[in-house]
Amino acid sequence: MRRIVTGFNEEGKSVFISDGEPTRSCTIEELPSFRMAEVWATEAQPTIPNVEGDITEKISSLVLGPAGTRFRLSRMYPEQEVMEALQRGADAGVMLEKFACGAPGIEMEPDNPGMHTTDSIDYGVVISGEVYLELDDGAEVLLKTGDCVVQNGTRHAWRNRGSVPCLMAFVMIGATRR
Repeated sequence: MRRIVTGFNEEGKSVFISDGEPTRSCTIEELPSFRMAEVWATEAQPTIPNVEGDITEKISSLVLGPAGTRFRLSRMYPEQEVMEALQRGADAGVMLEKFACGAPGIEMEPDNPGMHTTDSIDYGVVISGEVYLELDDGAEVLLKTGDCVVQNGTRHAWRNRGSVPCLMAFVMIGATRR
């Protein structure tokens, strides 16, 4: 995965600031299809020029506050991969701990794996594969390559019931819950 960041030099001219891997990503060796990468993050309303620099690696939570932003790529593993890992002797608790370390602040519900809520408006695009978006009443919709979703702070889970990983891009904008 390649991330290119632009900015300004001292004279105010456009320049390339960086070209390489995202500075923050999470993998779980027991689930080889899984990868989540934070491409960019802001904690408050962004300014131009960006005087904060790249704070992505320094953020303490992937969940954002009001006016903060996140740009995330998430490769979702097929559910069958979890079953295969458990059959090979992987520890479900250890896998959850690894996820929590790589994705601090994202609180998955212990009695309903994958279900979570964030105080954000999320714009998601399926880049490859397919995944089900499940809401708290059990309603689901299948998203396929090219489909877009606007996730308005609702309780939800992503379920990859296929046999191949699903790659999604998300832009998250912090919101205030009333």
